Amino acid sequence: MNIRIATPAPPRSRSGNRATALRWARILRKLGHTVTVGQGGGAVNCDLLVALHARRSAEAIESFHRAHPERPIIVTLTGTDLYDDIHHDAQAQRSLEVATRLIVLHGRGADELPVRYHDKTRVIYQSAIRLRQPVTRKTDVFEVCVMGHLRAVKDPFRAAEAAALLPESSRITVLHLGAALDETMAVRARRETQRNRRYRWLGDQPRPKARQILAASRLLVLSSRMEGGANVVSEALACDVPVLSSRIAGSIGLLGEDYPGYFAVGDTQGLADLMLRAEQDEPFYHQLQTHCRGRAHLFEPDRELRAWEELLGEFARAPLRVAAKRVKREA
Repeated sequence: MNIRIATPAPPRSRSGNRATALRWARILRKLGHTVTVGQGGGAVNCDLLVALHARRSAEAIESFHRAHPERPIIVTLTGTDLYDDIHHDAQAQRSLEVATRLIVLHGRGADELPVRYHDKTRVIYQSAIRLRQPVTRKTDVFEVCVMGHLRAVKDPFRAAEAAALLPESSRITVLHLGAALDETMAVRARRETQRNRRYRWLGDQPRPKARQILAASRLLVLSSRMEGGANVVSEALACDVPVLSSRIAGSIGLLGEDYPGYFAVGDTQGLADLMLRAEQDEPFYHQLQTHCRGRAHLFEPDRELRAWEELLGEFARAPLRVAAKRVKREA
């Protein structure tokens, strides 16, 4: 097929949406399809539109649907879609309605959707490539990585604040990778770096460098208030780095309900306690590591490729016109 991937992220962006779009383009090309990636879909003459973000790609989704009502549309739901926009935004709700298929990126994503959409919803876990070379981790410090652009929804300074509560004996240092999306965040990150000896903001980094820093770390902290299935969790598990995460559905859908590395959203002391325990309690650290290793198979590149092959095979097994009619009945 000739496939268009529409993403709200501009070219050369290092956002998660852009990274996902480019990775999926590689997968779909590997499956033999012709793929273009852009910020819009519109009336592009392709066989299939894959749109990332129900609200932010709503215009592209709607215009493609009007130009080609018989052709399938796959809409991928982000964290802000699932836990905010689809519950009140008319454009996001319209995207759900016209979509032939919906993709969620973690195992609990469909819980947020109206039951009438469950039959057309598929789970595709975002994959990450395992590092080919072993990484040497420092022994004089216990490095904890935070990866993500500085946005309020990420609660980006929670790990820094938790580190400031640690006892003098702790060797923990927090390395924060990600761009400040406004000057207020940048000022705070620079100030935190100056006053908090356990925190260093490293800014936006090229992906290979970011992966090296992550792989050399002992932990990843994901403190977000909401996530649709953070790819950084896939990256961490591919690098054999355990995760400490806020207890949100998007992380539970990746790491499992019984994972011992959760803390309550916004709980600075709870995160500090987990960080210190991971540093000082070796059996607990190995418990985190063993659990993450047991989940790592979900994020294998071959699994993501097979999921796409199976999804596109659904269109090959049924005429596209029939698939379009099914969407209208479900809506």
